[in-house]
Amino acid sequence: MCRNIHTLHNFEPAATNDEVHAAALQYVRKIAGTTKPSRANQEAFDRAVAEIAHATAHLLEDLVATVPPKNREEEAEKARERSADRYEALRAFQADKKAARVAS
Repeated sequence: MCRNIHTLHNFEPAATNDEVHAAALQYVRKIAGTTKPSRANQEAFDRAVAEIAHATAHLLEDLVATVPPKNREEEAEKARERSADRYEALRAFQADKKAARVAS
């Protein structure tokens, strides 16, 4: 449920309002335990998202970085490579497991 919560600090270009809002939305969804609140809870849900997005934006503005900003494209490529490695390892594990079942 929290896939959209990523590190937003120290990137070039800086995090957009949409990214901050998406992270706040995912956080509230996780805490509330639902992706879509009931009509009775919609106002509280929306208010929480707005307040958390606001606080997050202020936090990002106030944080001080001691290292140069990371490049978004380079970090995304690294993430894709890690994902491909994980999926390849999973495919190999599943193939081994299937071979073991067939052999027994």
